[in-house]
Amino acid sequence: QLVESGGGLVQPGGSLVLSCAASGFTFSTYAMNWVRQAPGKGFERVSLISSSGGSTLYADSVKGRFTISRDNAKNTINLELNSLKPEDTAVYYCVNGTNDWGQGTQVTVS
Repeated sequence: QLVESGGGLVQPGGSLVLSCAASGFTFSTYAMNWVRQAPGKGFERVSLISSSGGSTLYADSVKGRFTISRDNAKNTINLELNSLKPEDTAVYYCVNGTNDWGQGTQVTVS
């Protein structure tokens, strides 16, 4: 099970921290992803973090503004969103390495 939290309404240039709490699988053995879907658009993988947390990847659209992290002791991943833009408005999903998805958390930048 994956449960996201931390979304909300923020002004352009603002910041948010999204969290995802994982359970029901061996969290520390899986890479984890944040994926988003903007209104009327397809899914975009925003960021990936390796099982150990030692490697990360970011979409060009968020590179330098978003930071992914994980805590394998707490079975959580975070996504820090900085310098937010209106085009970052989307539902953000936590996805594990077996393609299980959370319910999503809405981020609105306006």
